Amino acid sequence: MFLLYEYDIFWAFLIISSVIPILAFFISGVLAPISKGPEKLSSYESGIEPMGDAWLQFRIRYYMFALVFVVFDVETVFLYPWAMSFDVLGVSVFIEALIFVLILIVGSVYAWRKGALEWS
Repeated sequence: MFLLYEYDIFWAFLIISSVIPILAFFISGVLAPISKGPEKLSSYESGIEPMGDAWLQFRIRYYMFALVFVVFDVETVFLYPWAMSFDVLGVSVFIEALIFVLILIVGSVYAWRKGALEWS
């Protein structure tokens, strides 16, 4: 039988973890001084007056490197628990992990061929 009182700690944690940030924003909004002026509304750039346009275009290569890094970082996060319990899981899980790694290798070869990993 499904009993809801088994989840009381979960609901209490969920409510408390939702209320604390809301209270923090509310209290900071009430206590913060409100002073808008030209100095407050100007851009801040290491203590000196900003020069040039505020909108700089970054090259797409930076984003591609970040995306490839995130993919392989998440791969290690998924493979670490599998490696820790490799002896218990069996052959079917080994084959699934092998397919997962092969898909990532195909993706990295595709990114390499498209030139996403070239830093020039």
